[in-house]
Amino acid sequence: MMFERFSRVGRRRSAAAAIAVAASVAVILSGCSGSGGTATKDSATSGAISWWGWTPEIGVGKQYIAAFNKEYPNIKVTYKQVATASYDSVIRPALASSVGPDVFNMAPGGGIGSIEAYQSSAIDLTPAITKALGSDWKSKVAAIGPAGLTTKDGKLAALSVGSTFAGPIWINPTLFEKDGLTPPKTLDDWVQVCKQFAAQGQICFEQGAGDNGFNQDMLHAIADSIEPGLWSKAVAGTAKWTDPNLVKAMTTFRELFHDGIIQKGAQGMQQYPDVNNDFLSGKAAMVMMGTWYMQYSTVASATAAVSAAGVADAKPFPIVSIPFPDITGAGNPTPLFGDADYGLAVNVKSKHQKAAQTFVTWLTATDKAQQLVSNALNDISSLTDVSPKWSDITLVDASKQQSTLDTLIKAASTTSEPRLGDVGTALGQAIGVATASVAGDKATPAQALATLQSSGDN
Repeated sequence: MMFERFSRVGRRRSAAAAIAVAASVAVILSGCSGSGGTATKDSATSGAISWWGWTPEIGVGKQYIAAFNKEYPNIKVTYKQVATASYDSVIRPALASSVGPDVFNMAPGGGIGSIEAYQSSAIDLTPAITKALGSDWKSKVAAIGPAGLTTKDGKLAALSVGSTFAGPIWINPTLFEKDGLTPPKTLDDWVQVCKQFAAQGQICFEQGAGDNGFNQDMLHAIADSIEPGLWSKAVAGTAKWTDPNLVKAMTTFRELFHDGIIQKGAQGMQQYPDVNNDFLSGKAAMVMMGTWYMQYSTVASATAAVSAAGVADAKPFPIVSIPFPDITGAGNPTPLFGDADYGLAVNVKSKHQKAAQTFVTWLTATDKAQQLVSNALNDISSLTDVSPKWSDITLVDASKQQSTLDTLIKAASTTSEPRLGDVGTALGQAIGVATASVAGDKATPAQALATLQSSGDN
């Protein structure tokens, strides 16, 4: 589920390998929609609807539908997973037609499946969530969900299934213990730890610097460590990208490539699958991934992921999250920023809007469904009162992992800073150009940020 999710920097901006759309859009449209054909009575408890998205994986989607059908046996839901790289090219003509899906995935910000692009194709779900949770519904859901899925004119275009957050570092504690090393707490620690790993012939920290989205996460975390909130001000246009502390952040970003933290050849690697596979197969001691990586704390997901990384007789290690190292030593709050992983929208052209709303509100706003989401450890529940039920989850090593997972989830649940939701398409591309030029020594930090600022001024 993670490979699909995170390439919304993966799933949104790097889009891994471009997968060709199976057959043609016309064939896809003709075979998958629940909203075309002869109109039938629109009922909240019966009917046939289709759901298209880049995530979850087919198996997880079927689990959600099976649980839904225990309560609503007369609503048939057909889930179609579309390859991340193909989602926009498939969903755009589908929504323009009269035979598109009843329910479709939407994301905050300006990347794949963006609210920018598809808000006009979605009904306002405010009445539906109000009916499901009451007039005080905003007090019951994580604020970061509706914040990223509400249009500028106030339409709630989609409901968040759950949220993901970037900022933490994940480590392989087995490698740290083997070499007698302590996870870094400061930038100086980070440099020294990587020198010690290098002396042992071990990859310390790995970054897919060919992936602009993950470079943005790195720069964002560094900036927040230096001056919390400055990044968001620059995105909003209330601070200049040429601000001295952002120049300091970009300079630190550059130094990571020169001080032995980020590996040589990083710009020729993608976070997925390259870095992901290296970390899960035990080749790298540290990697920057977000809360979606929690899923690899479980025996089942970790074993499958290690096997997929090419390790024979896969034996997973207990991945553990640590806070992003303190860049200045000033003790600023640990950087953490996120958005709704994805929201579910109801097509304005659907012939089965009532049934679609029943499914959408069930998955996003009921304790039973949100417990399924939470226990998968891929998304943090959209309902604030739902958290993982550890007695139903088998971790690789609960003694090392459970407390750090609880800490991470608690921190994320109180975080309101967006990761992608406030970054439009053009700005995201400009940030990518800036980080790539600095990582490749094509421009100085000050030059790159001046260019970034000028792109916003034009």
